[in-house]
Amino acid sequence: MNYSFFSYFFYQKSDDYFMTSGDKIRYFFEEDAFDESGELKVPKERAINKIGHALYELNPVFKRITRSEKVQSVIRQCGMEKPAIVQSMYIFKQPQIGGAVVPHQDSTYLYTEPLNVIGLWIALEDSTAENGCLSFIPGSHKNGTSRRFIRNPDPNGPLTILTGKPLEFDETKFVPAPAKPGTLLLINGEVIHQSEANRSPKSRQIYTFHVVETKDTVYSKENWLQPTPELPFPLLYDD
Repeated sequence: MNYSFFSYFFYQKSDDYFMTSGDKIRYFFEEDAFDESGELKVPKERAINKIGHALYELNPVFKRITRSEKVQSVIRQCGMEKPAIVQSMYIFKQPQIGGAVVPHQDSTYLYTEPLNVIGLWIALEDSTAENGCLSFIPGSHKNGTSRRFIRNPDPNGPLTILTGKPLEFDETKFVPAPAKPGTLLLINGEVIHQSEANRSPKSRQIYTFHVVETKDTVYSKENWLQPTPELPFPLLYDD
């Protein structure tokens, strides 16, 4: 069986299937969907953690949603002039086995100079404290980013590495952000956020994607995710 785990927010560092997923639609399993022998212990449709990363371009439904006038209006109000779409994910947060997402900043993974990545997170089901809603540390976006998830320059090592200082934060400061279906959460690239594991009987399905400003901005060539000749990062609009 050819499969890839999606364990928390730290992808398998030696996983070429993940590393080459930026211009494709690929499937990633929940780690807890398998038993000790590597066999599925839940139905296959209940085993998927997420689908990524080029839904925004290769799937007509998600392409229409991502490029909708509503989305464009929101991003214009954020002040972006030439925003590019860089990745997208459908996350299932499966009942009972949905993995936790550790505290992180999106700019750790999608680093730009200056920092300007924005995540758009759309609830497709009720997102609650019981099934693993997002939680945020208010004000944490003011402290910049010290941690980077990059392609490893050492060909003899893992494909990706984390560099810089680990995040420092107060666990007690996290504030849950429950959301009803259809709710859009805008996520600043520097805000620290997380989600708990889902041990409830209900899934927490969402669609999310990220945009970066391209005007007067450098998208780091060290980032794990890079544009390809087959799929350069497309502009959401060009004002």
